[in-house]
Amino acid sequence: MADKQPHLNGAFYGPSVPPPTKTYHRHGHGRGCACCLLSTIIKLIIGIVVVVGIAVLILWLVFRPNKLRFDVTSAQLTQFNFTGNQLHYNLALNLTIRNPNKRIGVYYDAIEASSFYKDQRLNTQWLPPFYQGHKTTTVVTPQFNGQQLVLLGAQELTEFNAEKLAGVFNIDVKFRPRLRLKLGAVRIGKLKPKVNCELKVPLESSATSFTFFQATRCDFDF
Repeated sequence: MADKQPHLNGAFYGPSVPPPTKTYHRHGHGRGCACCLLSTIIKLIIGIVVVVGIAVLILWLVFRPNKLRFDVTSAQLTQFNFTGNQLHYNLALNLTIRNPNKRIGVYYDAIEASSFYKDQRLNTQWLPPFYQGHKTTTVVTPQFNGQQLVLLGAQELTEFNAEKLAGVFNIDVKFRPRLRLKLGAVRIGKLKPKVNCELKVPLESSATSFTFFQATRCDFDF
């Protein structure tokens, strides 16, 4: 007698297969954080610049700063002659410095003073520090004397001989002050303006010169 087989109704299905797991990747998360940080830094810098700009504008409106004035009011040149390529010189100046500001004082921490002839440096002096109050005038007296090797080209030698004949020499003096400003009780800044003085100085011992030194306004530039 044959074995009885179980009766199967319908199709046979195997065990169910779970659907594939979807994997999600968060692309650019680190890049997004970096961009956010950079944006914050830029906004912070812009904010600081705006605040500083407004503060500077307010200070300017309150104090109304004016340029300092540098004038060479007198000059004495008692020696200016060559021995070979050595230039012997003796120059004394009266430099008048005017602070025209009503509310700003000036600390001159140092003043470097240098004399030049035909763009060649002759000597450098350091003037003593001082404080200059509101709307005051100060006179300093730099002196340059000694000898210096000065090499003149053909054109420069021609110019020197013409100046010697006239008894008046073109000498440049440059000042490099180191300043701090006093605004009320606050001291600010480490400023280094450039002051250039183009002088025409008569030689006192010259028999051909009948001119006198003319007071000269110096060029002041930050």
